[in-house]
Amino acid sequence: QVQLVESGGGSVQAGGSLRLSCVAYGHSYSPYCMGWFRQAPGKERDGVATIYVGGGRTYYADSVKGRFTISQDNAKNTLFLQVNSLKPEDTAMYFCAATYGGDCTRISEYNYWGQGTQVTVSS
Repeated sequence: QVQLVESGGGSVQAGGSLRLSCVAYGHSYSPYCMGWFRQAPGKERDGVATIYVGGGRTYYADSVKGRFTISQDNAKNTLFLQVNSLKPEDTAMYFCAATYGGDCTRISEYNYWGQGTQVTVSS
C-alpha cells in the first residue's frame, strides 16, 4: 500500500507563499487520485485540491482558487501544492492523501493519508 510523507509547511506572514510536497512510496501502481486536505483546530478536515494522477485534471475548493496550485511529478512520485497569497484563515494542518478509485472530489474516498505538515499564517 502507498505511504505518504508531507513536507514544506511553516510559519509565514499574510501574503506569503509556501510549496508543500508529498512523496509517495511503497506502492506497486499509482493511485487513481491524490489530493491535499486541511484541518484547522476545532474544525473538520476539508478538501483543498485534488488531481487525477493519470490525466492531470484538477479540482480546487472555492476558497483557494487562484491562490493554490496542485501539481505532480510522476517520475519522482511527488505531489505538490503551491500556496500563494496566504491568509490567516489558511492556517491548518495540511494532509496529503491518495485513493485508488471513486469520486476524487469526495474526502470519504481517500483511505491513504500522510501525517500532515503545519501551515501557520500570521496577520
